[in-house]
Formats: sequence, C-alpha cells, structure tokens
Amino acid sequence: MNYDLIALDIDGTLLTDGHVLTPVVREAVREAHRRGAEIVLCTGRGPVNALPVLDELGLAGTMITHNGAATVDSARREVLHQYSIDPAEIVRFREYCLRAGMHFDINTPFEMLIEGITPEAEEMYRLYGASPVLRDPSEPLPEGLVKFTLFGGIADLDRVEAEWNTWSHGLQHIRSGDYFIDVQHRDASKGTALRQLAQLRGIDQSRVMAIGNYFNDVGMLTFAGLGVAVANSPEAVKSAADVLTRSNEEDGVAHALQEFAWS
Repeated sequence: MNYDLIALDIDGTLLTDGHVLTPVVREAVREAHRRGAEIVLCTGRGPVNALPVLDELGLAGTMITHNGAATVDSARREVLHQYSIDPAEIVRFREYCLRAGMHFDINTPFEMLIEGITPEAEEMYRLYGASPVLRDPSEPLPEGLVKFTLFGGIADLDRVEAEWNTWSHGLQHIRSGDYFIDVQHRDASKGTALRQLAQLRGIDQSRVMAIGNYFNDVGMLTFAGLGVAVANSPEAVKSAADVLTRSNEEDGVAHALQEFAWS
C-alpha cells in the first residue's frame, strides 16, 4: 500500500450523480482499507448524513465534515475538533437570504436547522439523506455553529457569489457544489483538517492520498502527497490536482485506488 491515509470526498466523487455507491467503488475502498490505509470521508456534508455512506462502505472511524469545520469520531459520535463561528457573524448572510427568498440551513456539528422549506429544497434533502429540523426564527441562533449553507440555482448562486465577494467580513464563503455556497470559519477547510489528522496520526504528508471533485476539495488535494481529481471536476480543480482519474460516473475512485494506491 502506497498510502497510509486516504481522504475521499463524497458527492461528485465517491458517489455517482444519482448519489449511488457502486459495488466496484465500494469494494475498492474496502480493499484499500484491508491493505492498511485509514479511509477518511472528507465532505461538505454534516456527520449525520455522511454516516450512512460510511456504513454502506462497511467502515468506521474519523470523518472530516462540514468542509473541515468539524472532525468527528463516527463510532462514538463525538466531535474531535471544530471551527465554531459566532452566531452574530452569520446574521448578515441570513438576512440577505431572507430578503432574496433563498433557501438556507444553519448547522452545528450534528444538527441541521432550517426556518422554512421549498419543494426543491425538500427534494434536495431527500437525495442527500438529510433530515433538517425546523427552528423558530424568533429564537436566538444557537451557539457552536460551524456552517451556514445557501441552496439555489446555478445562475442565482453565481450572482450571489459575485456580490458576496465584494463584502468585507471575518468569515469565508466557498462554492461546495453547483447548487451550494457554504459560509464558515475563515480557517476551516478540508486541507487544514486533513493536515491536523495526519499530524495526529504521525503520517507524513507524502503518505496521504486525497480524491475530490470540487472547489472545496482543493485544499486537501494540494496538501496530500497525491491529490487526485475525478474527470467531472471543474478545470480549476483539475489544475490543483497531481493526477486525474475517471469520472464519478465511471467508478473514478476505484480506478484511482487501483492505479495509484497499491500499484
């Protein structure tokens, strides 16, 4: 086995566009685990809707969730590290979405809170296996927030992203998918969390492999000794990676593991 730690993005990478874990990919990931690599899901999802994917793989262990804002122990359902944001810092983003009539959710490490829902958002949550909880908008925002996520159409999010890029604020916003913008702590990223985990394990950077497909994966792709982008990645993500593999619709993770992890 060429790598001791293998970080895998979930959506658009490990899963097909239909959110399916194919048998070929499942077996390849399990084979990498059998050969001695620690498999770490490294995702923009929260722990609650990342856990079913880990269960489907038949694995357990540490997961990097919320784009690196919360690292959790899947077996104990325990937060190992989180980058919290002050509720006051997201008020501006929340009010913007309310004025624009755009759907958003507010996340602690293990909770996803919403203040309303549209049919489109309801279908999106179903596809991602998420079960948001309706909160009373008149209540104060909870402490321990790690992420604020805006959901909408591509053109709408392109416009929002361009506008938010002109704002001065202490957080970061990142496009985590065509239909999502995540707002979180400035220091939170998959790359930072993966670096912390590798150091904790005593694993050299050269022994880390990461596979991803989107802009929120760039940090982990550039940190890893081998960063692999699947073929369905945007060009900027491909440029950040060391090598390319097949798309998520063509069992790209399996091919990458077979070609680079134990060849």
